Amino acid sequence: MAVINLDYHDLIYLLGKEIPLDEILARVPLMGSDIDSVEGDDINIEFFPNRPDLYSVEGIARALRGFFELEPGLAKYEVQKSGIVLEVDPSVTEVRPFIVSALVKDVVIDDTLIKSLMEIQEKLHLTLGRKRKKLAIGVHDYRNIEPPFVYKAVKPDEVRFIPLQHYEEMNLQEILERHEKGMDYAWTLEDFDRYPIILDSKGQVLSFPPIINGVVTTVTEATNDVFLDMTGSDFDTLNVALNIVVTMLAERGGKIFSVDVKYPDNTYTLPDLAPTIRKLEPAYANRILGSNFSAEEMVAMLQKMRHGARVDGDFISVEVPAYRNDVIHPIDLVEDIQIAAGYENIQPVLPKVSTIGVERDIESFTGKVRNLMVGHGFFETKGYTLSSEYLQFEKLRKNEPESYTKVLNPITEDMTCLRISAIPTLLDALKANQHRDLPQSIFEVGDVIIGRENRRVLAAMNIHPKASYTEVKSLLQSLMGALAVDFSLTSCNEESYIPGRCADIVVGGKVIGNFGELHPEVIQNFDLEYPVWGLEIFLEKLM
Repeated sequence: MAVINLDYHDLIYLLGKEIPLDEILARVPLMGSDIDSVEGDDINIEFFPNRPDLYSVEGIARALRGFFELEPGLAKYEVQKSGIVLEVDPSVTEVRPFIVSALVKDVVIDDTLIKSLMEIQEKLHLTLGRKRKKLAIGVHDYRNIEPPFVYKAVKPDEVRFIPLQHYEEMNLQEILERHEKGMDYAWTLEDFDRYPIILDSKGQVLSFPPIINGVVTTVTEATNDVFLDMTGSDFDTLNVALNIVVTMLAERGGKIFSVDVKYPDNTYTLPDLAPTIRKLEPAYANRILGSNFSAEEMVAMLQKMRHGARVDGDFISVEVPAYRNDVIHPIDLVEDIQIAAGYENIQPVLPKVSTIGVERDIESFTGKVRNLMVGHGFFETKGYTLSSEYLQFEKLRKNEPESYTKVLNPITEDMTCLRISAIPTLLDALKANQHRDLPQSIFEVGDVIIGRENRRVLAAMNIHPKASYTEVKSLLQSLMGALAVDFSLTSCNEESYIPGRCADIVVGGKVIGNFGELHPEVIQNFDLEYPVWGLEIFLEKLM
């Protein structure tokens, strides 16, 4: 969730109509947001991450002009040709392959707009940009630079320039090692021996993406023409971000000019603000919503959400704005129809079938196990199902298995896969509580993902100077006795445990889990200083 700060009077200026603050606070949440806080004229609004076009007061005002029916329909922006060329050198292909660009002229830069620009940069970097890895935005004063521009990769010591927030020339390696932003984002370039850079025709450095701009293009209140570059690893993401920022500036009166971005195999004239055309079947929308709206009513609702829309035979032809990246299926248009109609207007209907809820067997069994663990003096924890290969395998001295579930587009480095074990989660909890007294006895009853299925596990752990195999075996015997389960032990080859100080748990001829004293290397990997034992049981197999 992104929290956007805005000034009430600035919002009213952009809306073009005086609307009471109370009415805005009552209506904005109906668009799919939440009022975080209100202090005087300062409003903090929390928007869902699927609407990055609302990450600025300008974008919010544009949406509200439709929602309040002050200006329904597609917001249209003229794009003029600038003749500016930005050439993409093949050297960036392996480093940071994509760049998009635009020029916005006649922008009145003041404190309000600078604040809004900085905020939308920060929010887009964090969400769409995955902390600048996937997207980084450069905003430049156009006065002191001359096209054509070139985007290429150079050696770390090949180019020197004065970066923003600094006073002396530095080469790219020095920036990564000594500049505040360089140290923050050096990880984005750590696997490369060449770094991306944007130069003008005079050899001046506009930007060292995704790290820092050059001081020569610093935006001030004297700036009127703003040059934009966006670099990253996904062309579509860059285009959406470019469209969001240029239309945001156009809402402040800026005039949009295109840039010809020349790749080795193609040339793109950007920004491309042509809407995407989608077809929506009214009967489909009514079936999903349980409504009886006419096609004409749906057209009005879509226009209220700032789409272009018209009846086209048995369908509705919808023009989706170029700054909306969340509309990828007809169901997304159905959602916009319901938002415009008002969730508060949905009439509750009793279901046609009467059903009685019954607790699942695994939940009932889980409850018994949880009570037994609490009775043995253990504290329950709850960890994330999302984890990382580093936590699940490397820190536990394990090799990566052939099959586990990876996250396609991870937001952070510590959430790149789904966990196959809860043991690392408990170790992280012990690491976070090193300042607490020992012993620390903790457990979790939760899900891990094996193959494509959730598996319920009990994981337990204890840390203190005398934590041992004998102690965890005694706990296991007590648990199994209370559950009236016969079990046996066999040798265990789990890499996380000390050889000879661990065992597999066998019930009905099947291995249902293991336990043992954690290997000293694992203990060190989690910065712990005392012996630790661990236990993990698949509860469905035990049940």
